[in-house]
Amino acid sequence: MHITQSLHAARQRGPDRVATVFGARTRTVAESVSRIARLAGALRSLGVAAGDRVGIYALNSDRYHELLMAVPWADAVVNPVNVRWSLREVAYSLADCRTDVLVVDDAFAAAVPALREHAPNLRTVIFCGEGDLPEGMHSYEELVAAASEVDDARRGGDELYGVFYTGGTTGSPKGVMLSHRACLASAMGSMVTTDMLSRGGVLLHTAPMFHLADIAAWTIGNLTGATHVMVPSFAPAAVLAAIGEHRVTDVLLVPTMIQQLVDAPGAATSELSSLRRVMYGASPISETVLAKARTVLPNARFTQAYGMTELAPVATLLTAADHDDPALTRSCGRPAVHAEVRVVDPDGAEVPRGRVGEIVVRGDHVMSGYWDKPEETATALRGGWLHTGDAGYLDDAGYLFVVDRLKDMVVTGGENVYTAEVENALAKHPAVAQVAVIGVPDANWGERVHAVVVPAPDTKADPDELRDFCREHIANYKLPRSFEFADALPVSGAGKILKRELRKPHWAGAERGVGG
Repeated sequence: MHITQSLHAARQRGPDRVATVFGARTRTVAESVSRIARLAGALRSLGVAAGDRVGIYALNSDRYHELLMAVPWADAVVNPVNVRWSLREVAYSLADCRTDVLVVDDAFAAAVPALREHAPNLRTVIFCGEGDLPEGMHSYEELVAAASEVDDARRGGDELYGVFYTGGTTGSPKGVMLSHRACLASAMGSMVTTDMLSRGGVLLHTAPMFHLADIAAWTIGNLTGATHVMVPSFAPAAVLAAIGEHRVTDVLLVPTMIQQLVDAPGAATSELSSLRRVMYGASPISETVLAKARTVLPNARFTQAYGMTELAPVATLLTAADHDDPALTRSCGRPAVHAEVRVVDPDGAEVPRGRVGEIVVRGDHVMSGYWDKPEETATALRGGWLHTGDAGYLDDAGYLFVVDRLKDMVVTGGENVYTAEVENALAKHPAVAQVAVIGVPDANWGERVHAVVVPAPDTKADPDELRDFCREHIANYKLPRSFEFADALPVSGAGKILKRELRKPHWAGAERGVGG
């Protein structure tokens, strides 16, 4: 099993079918595969060898699609960069897995000098943007034009497809290693479990393509013969226009995107009749938003996926039919056919149905481990199960309900924020004696990052100053959106901060008691 196999099948079945659409550019399957084969040749000519990591630091585009295929075609490993990270975080991820080649677009070309300084292993930069070629970089299009097609290396099986960085509870991102087998097992298992994506449909990429959720949708789209339509990033007006113009049938969104889309001016009058399937994840959808979405998107069926990067990424699916049952709207569905899911106690023993414990998952879709972090890998994969760090329960019918997060993670607007990262940044400020970061309810983002600060003696901690200070160390979406100040933090007998006590006043009466 290898990611590029779908290209060979597509070229045999319909070489003249439209493969990608981005702005005014439309490419057929034959054109796309030829460009991918030549791009792979260009990468090899630049010294990319088997197993080397190639970073992609760019917004969504047809070239992103080509890179996700050309890198394994060249026998290398993709490293999609989180475009919302700070430069320090990006540089860390590049240096950590020794990424030698980086592809950037117009949005991030200016960051290259700083990245070179902090990631000295970075030797080659390719510019895939639309503007003028920056000094010291190779032109993506010139490389493709000058290169000859090379044979597909057919990298696959248990060989790495990519290193996907996710936030770390210790303050440093972790590189999740996913094999071709893992990514394809998740995609194929999801396809068998439910028809979450149309056969031969038109798939819109508006969620960031660096994120494994969108890469999972992209993988399923490749297997089902989809035409990939890309917009650079999520903007409601652009998404509405793209759906109507390209007769989009399928889209992956997070609930906050769905809400913004259906609330956007003109949504009710836009031509959206082509949309048949909406996939979403990161959090359940509220009944209010779902009801409005069904009104604005009358032909669309909704599927929710629960999982994480370490699971490539799907563990459970709440099908379109499940969405018709009000009792299941807070569930994240039942295990997909490729995944075994259990809820266990601290000793690893499975607990009875209805009892809360830690959610653990096993299957061919589980990560190979964390890059260069053997101890964290052993902890996460102990007993042969991926320990998610999420607390939940299974009901008698096998539906999974997530009730809390053991890892103190906040999900804001579909992005994971690990509170330790934010706490580490705040703790560097001289006005902060102690700090605890939690997630609190937010009408727009589901949760927002909230900091409880104990000021240092004889200092005055100003929220704006603290937020600006954090911006130097962490990405904007991880910044605390609200603060409160306290004389002390509640602690247990062992001296551990009791975040549950901090959350209580914020989550009292909320639909779902999940917070960092």
